Amino acid sequence: MTTVPRSPHLLVLSTALLAVAGIALLGMPPGHPPSAPAPPRIAQATTNPSTTPPTPGRKPAVTLAAPTTVAAGTPPVVTSHLPPHGEGVAGDRSIQRSLEAAWPADLPAAEERELLTAGRALLRADATGIGRAKWPTVFPDGSQAVAPAFATARFRIQAAIARREGSPDKAVVHLVWAGLDRGGTFTDCRITDFHFTRTTSTKGTETWTPQSPT
Repeated sequence: MTTVPRSPHLLVLSTALLAVAGIALLGMPPGHPPSAPAPPRIAQATTNPSTTPPTPGRKPAVTLAAPTTVAAGTPPVVTSHLPPHGEGVAGDRSIQRSLEAAWPADLPAAEERELLTAGRALLRADATGIGRAKWPTVFPDGSQAVAPAFATARFRIQAAIARREGSPDKAVVHLVWAGLDRGGTFTDCRITDFHFTRTTSTKGTETWTPQSPT
């Protein structure tokens, strides 16, 4: 039993398709079967540097993670590619540029300099033990609290920035550094953050005070 198409438009379309197919078969030379359809064209894939395996023998690029503490209102931080580990002093400038590009400046120049000076001194005191007595709130027992973990001669601050931390009265100093530990292992691209709060003295003088570690 033949089923009649429900729609006149469908009937016309079916008839037209059958007619076209019949004409094509009649017009084909005998002994020549219909050619197979051409395979679909595949676009040539482009190489993505982020997924290409590294060349053997070449050190992979180090990616510096953005500061972990990002307060509300802080611009998103862009991860930047840094020189390979072991690049030495020659790579420090690239690290500094990467930090500055990832986290744009948002402090007055004078305040940023004050915070950077304090942050560098704190890091040196923490890593090598030099100058701990200057920071009694951070090192309450002075230089005897914790033995220096890194040798002074091989300690180096590679890059540093100071930025606001969600409030005009709070800031963080983000430092990247290298050092030789007591076990004789030298490691660069270490990351340390020091947090500061703006305080006002009884004489009305404002200064940045490091927060005690928790």
